[in-house]
Amino acid sequence: NVVDIYQREFLALRDRLHSAEQENLKRSKELNLVLDEIKRAIAEKQALRDINRTWSSLSDETKLKLWNVTSSKNVLQLPSIFHHLPHLLAKETSLQPAVHIGQGRTGVSVVMGVPSVKREVHSYLTDTLSSLMSELSQAEKEDCVIVVFIAETDQQYANSVADNLKRLFPGEIQSGLLEIISPSVHFYPDFSNLKESFGDPKERVRWRTKQNLDYCFLMMYAQSKGTYYVQLEDDIVARPNYFTTMKNFALQQPSEEWMILEFSQLGFIGKMFKALDLSLIVEFMLMFYKDKPIDWLLDHIMWVKVCNPEKDAKHCDRQKANLRIRFKPSLFQHVGTHSSLAGKIQKLKDKDFGKQTLHKGHANPLAEVTTSLKTYQHFTLEKAYLGEDFFWAFTPVAGDFIRIRFFTPVRIERYFFRSGNIEHPGDKLFNTTVEVLPFDNIQSEKEALKEERERTPKYQRTEDGFIRIGKFQNGIAEGEVDPSFGPLEAMRLSVTTDSPVWVILSEIFIKKAE
Repeated sequence: NVVDIYQREFLALRDRLHSAEQENLKRSKELNLVLDEIKRAIAEKQALRDINRTWSSLSDETKLKLWNVTSSKNVLQLPSIFHHLPHLLAKETSLQPAVHIGQGRTGVSVVMGVPSVKREVHSYLTDTLSSLMSELSQAEKEDCVIVVFIAETDQQYANSVADNLKRLFPGEIQSGLLEIISPSVHFYPDFSNLKESFGDPKERVRWRTKQNLDYCFLMMYAQSKGTYYVQLEDDIVARPNYFTTMKNFALQQPSEEWMILEFSQLGFIGKMFKALDLSLIVEFMLMFYKDKPIDWLLDHIMWVKVCNPEKDAKHCDRQKANLRIRFKPSLFQHVGTHSSLAGKIQKLKDKDFGKQTLHKGHANPLAEVTTSLKTYQHFTLEKAYLGEDFFWAFTPVAGDFIRIRFFTPVRIERYFFRSGNIEHPGDKLFNTTVEVLPFDNIQSEKEALKEERERTPKYQRTEDGFIRIGKFQNGIAEGEVDPSFGPLEAMRLSVTTDSPVWVILSEIFIKKAE
């Protein structure tokens, strides 16, 4: 019996040892497989480095052929952007924006694209953005995206423009309304070998060729963000209610056959496309971007779609009219005079935009208005205060002022000052404060300047008794007046630094307290 027991235990031990040995063999095989994978990964990484070195030395034509062979197992090869711009294969980042600022908003009704290039004389970009955004209601701001495309590969310049926009429009960027992008330094091809055509000199051919690629980049970026895409420029002003007008006009079209809705008769300004059509448009533009300017290419797309070569030109025009529908009056006006093409002056104006009011009048409290600024022609401060015209003056310097002294002390609820107008959007007040002079200075000091557990006063007081309550931002100063000031004797706008431009005051609104 004892022998049987030991024998059974021995057999059980042998089985356990055998199982352990089998498990060890299994683990050993698994470890060897892992080791082989590591060795293979290292070898592949080294091979990839070798391939990249070899790839970089290949011509664009050879790269394209290799890409065709290896990109798909299918026999048939589909054309892509790399067929038209083979140089993009040289760098993985060629289609990635170099500057990319914003919240990545999608699902909106309208995406507005604003390409901007470096101008030698004057940039209109910030004025354009101010006009576009100031005419939007809060609900409209949440239903669109404005994409600024800084169409320059100079990284320092692109960053400086982006930094300036971040400083001027921080809230709009944070909310998702405004996005800023710029192309990779590897996006554009070599423009030195372009052929002159249609009587255009080489520099103009280069300009229009690059412009076509700028539009392509913007459209490719925008197509997944919204339902409609509107092409704009960086030197325009917008009509009030332009956003809802465009959106409703698109939604009210009796069919979906349209291709372009035009909200301006000038160039490529105010042209709306369905986002679903952008891929087709971009592909067509890429095929012929070196050959013709954008407006011609768009006309050719429509010709291909609906024109019958066996019919006459009038028949073709009638067919194209179903694809290209014009809205009147125009919603955008061109204000720039200095083109992005060096040395070109363009005084283009959209006649359908109509005569716009250059000032807005209000019934302000009776007052005497004076200024240290030198008035231009008949555009006086008195007329602006009475709402009869705008005030226009030569370049302000530090210490200049506009003073409004009420005939009798008056309680003021709020104020609004707008500088610049639709024809001269750049003539704005910069570094200018809004100040008030309470009638009862002693009481106002007690109420408004008391520290209230703080070491610094709520408002700053000037040497002559005025209290600073606001300042101009993007050409506008607005705000409420602290009721504790009581009746006011005067208000004043004070320029704190020299200005680079003339100044227009197009709206003055001083609302009396009820």
